[in-house]
Amino acid sequence: MRQSILTTAALLTLFGASAVQAQTTIIEREVPERVIVERPESETRTVETRETRDGCRVKSVTRENEEGDRKTVTRESCD
Repeated sequence: MRQSILTTAALLTLFGASAVQAQTTIIEREVPERVIVERPESETRTVETRETRDGCRVKSVTRENEEGDRKTVTRESCD
C-alpha cells in the first residue's frame, strides 16, 4: 500500500514537472526605425542664468537659426 502511494506521488511529481517544462512562450517585438534629427550648424544660442532672492535659480536658453526662428526655454529650480 505504501509502495503504491509513493509510486503515485512520484508519477504526479514527474507529470507536474513535465507539464511545466512543456510550456514555452516566445515574445517577438518589432524595433521602431531610428529617427535622425539634423540640427542646423548656423544656430546661435544664448544662455542666461540668474538667482532669485528666495534661493531659486532661473536658466533661460534662447536659440535662433539663420532663418530668424527663435525659441526660448526657461527652467526654474529651487533647493
